[in-house]
Amino acid sequence: MLLFCGLAFPAQKKRHTRQAAPPDSRLSVLDSIVRDAIDNREIPGAVVWVEHDGQVIYKKAIGNRALDPKSEPMTVDTIFDIASLTKVVATTTAVMQLVQRGDVRLNDPVTKYLPEFSQNGKEDVTVRDLLTHFSGFRDDLDLSSLWQGRDTALSMAFAEKLISPPGSRFLYSDINFITLGALVERVTDDPLDHYCQTHIFMPLQMTHTRFLPPASWRPKIAPTDLDENGKMLRGTVHDPTARRMGGVAGHAGLFSTADDLAKFATALLSGSPVLSPQMVEKMTTPAQPPNATVLRGLGWDIDSQLSSNRGSLLPVGSYGHTGFTGTSLWIDPTTHTFIIVLANAVHPRGKGSAVALRSKIATAVAATLPLTIDEKEELRWQRITGYNEAQAAARRVVSRNGNVQTGIDVLELHNFDALRLGAEKEEKKRIGLLTNQTGVDSQGKRTIDVLAQVPGVSLDAIFSPEHGVAGTLDTINVGDSKDPVTNIPVLSVYGGSDTSRRPSPDALKNLDAVVIDLQDAGARFYTYETTLGYFLEAAAKANVEVIVLDRPNPLTGSIVQGPISDPGHESFTNYFPLPVRHGMTLGELAKMFNAERKINAKLTVIPMEGWLRGDWYDSTGLAWINPSPNLRNLTQAALYTGVAMVEGANVSVGRGTDTPFELLGAPWIKSRELASYLNARNISGVRFVPIEFTPNSAVYSGQKCQGVNIVLVDRNTLDAPELGIELASALHKLYADQFQLEKMKDLLVNQSVFDAIFQGQDPRRIAQDWQDALDAFSKLRQTYLIYK
Repeated sequence: MLLFCGLAFPAQKKRHTRQAAPPDSRLSVLDSIVRDAIDNREIPGAVVWVEHDGQVIYKKAIGNRALDPKSEPMTVDTIFDIASLTKVVATTTAVMQLVQRGDVRLNDPVTKYLPEFSQNGKEDVTVRDLLTHFSGFRDDLDLSSLWQGRDTALSMAFAEKLISPPGSRFLYSDINFITLGALVERVTDDPLDHYCQTHIFMPLQMTHTRFLPPASWRPKIAPTDLDENGKMLRGTVHDPTARRMGGVAGHAGLFSTADDLAKFATALLSGSPVLSPQMVEKMTTPAQPPNATVLRGLGWDIDSQLSSNRGSLLPVGSYGHTGFTGTSLWIDPTTHTFIIVLANAVHPRGKGSAVALRSKIATAVAATLPLTIDEKEELRWQRITGYNEAQAAARRVVSRNGNVQTGIDVLELHNFDALRLGAEKEEKKRIGLLTNQTGVDSQGKRTIDVLAQVPGVSLDAIFSPEHGVAGTLDTINVGDSKDPVTNIPVLSVYGGSDTSRRPSPDALKNLDAVVIDLQDAGARFYTYETTLGYFLEAAAKANVEVIVLDRPNPLTGSIVQGPISDPGHESFTNYFPLPVRHGMTLGELAKMFNAERKINAKLTVIPMEGWLRGDWYDSTGLAWINPSPNLRNLTQAALYTGVAMVEGANVSVGRGTDTPFELLGAPWIKSRELASYLNARNISGVRFVPIEFTPNSAVYSGQKCQGVNIVLVDRNTLDAPELGIELASALHKLYADQFQLEKMKDLLVNQSVFDAIFQGQDPRRIAQDWQDALDAFSKLRQTYLIYK
C-alpha cells in the first residue's frame, strides 16, 4: 500500500499584514543547510525567506552572490534572474487576469487568439493545455541554428510539430509559455513586459521586478554563467532562448528580489486587486487531465517530478515553481506559509544545482513550523480526507484489504430494526424485495432467504430487474415466476414496454415497504438505476416505504467522469442527468433521485460499514458476483463506462464472446489500422492489440470481426468515458462510410458532445468542454453522499 497525502485546497483565509517576527530559533537549521550546499559547491550563496501567518520568521542572505571575477557577499536585496519563475509570476498571472476579465477562456483552442498557431496539426491545443504542459510540445525550440529575434522565435513556435497528442502526456515545455506570452500580447495589444509592469508589478509595489533590468541595477544583480562568447551574464537573461528573443519571453527573462516575491506570495495567500480569490483558487488547484499521474495547476506545480522544492512534509494542497538558475517559490495555503529560495547555482561555470537544497529547506521548514493546534488539526484532515480524490496522483492509495459490510449485513447486525418491527403488533409487516443474484449477505446467503425468515415480517413479493432474478437472462422477454426455494412469486419489472418496466399499483397496494438490494455497475446507463427510480415513483404514489440496502460502487465512489446527459431526454438508460461515471452508490442515487426529481417517497437507506469512497470492488473483501451476464469481472466493469458508449452503433463490443467489453470490432474494421491509430493517441490506462473474433450472439453473431482487444494496464489513470469518445471518434474518422455514429446518441444523450465528434474535434478537447458541467454536478452530488 502506498501512503497517500490527500488533496485539499481550502478557501483563502483572512488577510494578514506582513510584519517581522523574532527569528524562530528552530529555523537556525536552515543556516547549516545552506552552508553545507555552499561547502559542497552546489551554490555560491542564497537568500532564504520564510513567512508564516503574515510574519517573516526567517530572512537571511548567506554566502556570496558573485565569485567571478571577484567575490561579492550575498545580500537580502540581491536581484536574481528568476528563470522559469517567470512562467508563474508574470505569464500565468497575466493569462489569469485575461480569464478573469472574460477576454480568454481556458478551454478555447489557442488558434482562436493566435490563428497562425494552427500549423502542423495544432488546432486542438487549448490554453489550458499550454498552462498545464499537456500540449504535446517538446521541451524547447531548436537552438542548433543561429537564429535571433522574437519574431523568429514565435514563427518557430507556431510552426512546431507536437510529439504527442494534446492532453495525453505531461511534457514540461518552454514553448508552451513562449506561446502564452505571445497570446497575452495579441489579446492586450501590449508588449508582455509592459503589460506585466503595469498590471502586476506596479500594483503590488514590486519595485525591483522587471524584464530587461536597467544598468543601475547591475551591481545588485547576481551573475549567472558565461555566455557563448565567454562573457559573464549579469543583468542579461541566462536562458538562451529568452536571450535570443531579446530578453522578454513568456517562459524566462524576469529579474526579482526575495522581498518582491514575498509581496507576490502574500498577494496570492491574502488577496489583492491583481487577481480575485476565485482566480487564485482556480489557478492553484489541479487543472491537468483528470487521469494524469501528475498534479499541475494552471502554470503552477502541485505534485510532479519537478516539485522537489515542496519537500517531503508540506501537503499536496500547496503549490509552487522553480527556476533553472537556482530559484524557487513554494506556497502552502493550509498553513499560510511560503518559502522563497533564491540562489544563482549556475554561477560561475554552470555546474551547480539547487535541487537538493530547495527540498531540504522545505522539509526543515515544515518540520519546525510554529503551528497552532487548529492548524495542525486542519493540516491532518487535509492530508487524510482526500483518499483517492486525486485519482491517479502518485501518493494515492491504490488498494487496500477492506472488510465491507453491505446493507443487508448491517440490517442483520442490527436485528432488522430498520424494518420498524413492533413487538406489540400482531400483524406482520408485509414487504416486497427488488433483488437478483447479487443480493447476498457476507455469508453467501440470499437476501430473499434472510428476509423470508425474519420474525414479524412477511415477504410477499420478489421483484426482478433486467436479466431476471438469477441474472442470467439476456433478453427483453423476462416473465413472472416463483422462487423455487421460498415459493414466493417473482414479478418481473423488465420487458419491452415502459409499463412492463415499472411495478404495477396492484403489486404494491398490499405492501408496507419495498426493500431494494441490487449491485449496481456505476454507469449512468445501467438500467438498475432507472428501476430504482421507477420504484421510488410507484412507492410514493402507493404510500409504501422504500428501504435501500446499499452496496459498493464497484468503480470507486471518488471518481466522476464523462459527459452529463441532457435534461429532457429521460429513458430507461437515462433516468436523471448524470455523468456516465457518477461515483455514487445506489443508496446515494436514491437520495438524489428522491429529492431532485421531487418524488418525496418515504426513503430509508441502510448504509454499508467499512466502505471508503476510494475502494475499487476488489478492495472491499466482497466476492464478485456478475451483476449482469456480460459483466464478468472488475476489468470489464472498469471498461464498461467507455466501451458501452458505442455499442448502440453497428459494432460488436464482445457480447457473445468470453471477454465482453474488452473487445471492439466489426466485419468492416481493419484491425491493425485501428489498433495503430488508437495506440498513437496515447490514451492513458489502455493499450490496443489487433484481433479477430466471431461473436456467437448479439451484433454480428456468427460473423468474423476484425478489431481490437482493449488491454487495461492502469485502471486508475483510465478515463473510461473519454475512452468511449476516443473509440467513437476513431471509428468516425477511419470508417465514416460504415460506422453509424448516429446510433450512439441513445446512450450518449449529449448533443454537444455528439456534434463535436461528428465535426471531428479532438476527444481530449471534447472532454475539456464537459468539465465545467462536471464540476457543477460534483457540487450537487456532494449533498447526497453518505460516505464522506
